[in-house]
Amino acid sequence: MPTTAYTDGACSGNPGPGGWAWAVPDGRWAIGAAAHTTNQRMEITAVLEAVRTLAGPLDVVSDSTYVVNCFRDRWWERWLAKGWRNAQGKPVANRDLWEPLIGLYRTRGDVSLRWVKGHGTDRMNDLVDRLAVRAAAEQLTESGEVPPE
Repeated sequence: MPTTAYTDGACSGNPGPGGWAWAVPDGRWAIGAAAHTTNQRMEITAVLEAVRTLAGPLDVVSDSTYVVNCFRDRWWERWLAKGWRNAQGKPVANRDLWEPLIGLYRTRGDVSLRWVKGHGTDRMNDLVDRLAVRAAAEQLTESGEVPPE
């Protein structure tokens, strides 16, 4: 059975102070922050930190279509084939985060990503949203064993 990790990113202003969070139901959790960032960077960072931290088969749940579609639609394969250029021939945004995440995804081979509708439809998505917003507002980095409600 894979471990399920919910992830989210938040930003106060875009760009602005940001936060990210991941949490395993009834398990581990972590949050972090960046002083000046974007929402997309925080969404990617949340997934990257979960994949870096959690060993074994992993099912990552995110409300970010940007992140999930990269893997579902295999955008990353085209980016690699085109030398980290997107469909318009421009450099891929957030490459500094995508590159290690895609590297882990390829190396591990046991990570899947799936989308969940955000904001009020899933208890764990709501939790990581609150944690990411708190991390952004207070510029916190913390982790623990049972996610705070």
